Amino acid sequence: MRYSDGQEARLGDKVKLSDGSEGVVVCSIDTDEFTSDYPRDQWEYLKRGVMVNFQRLGVVHYEQADEDLELVERSAS
Repeated sequence: MRYSDGQEARLGDKVKLSDGSEGVVVCSIDTDEFTSDYPRDQWEYLKRGVMVNFQRLGVVHYEQADEDLELVERSAS
């Protein structure tokens, strides 16, 4: 999945929504990046996209770019 600005979403990216909700990309099915808290065997059935864990909203699945979702900071790893 890519953000609306064309950048590819990656594991660990810090993101925010227009309402100020902040979150972190916790797995990317597209780039085959998963964490122990969000393992491949639990999420690969979705086939594509990323999972974002928002502080206020919980975990949200995005299959494609959402103009409301903005990259704030890339993960250092």
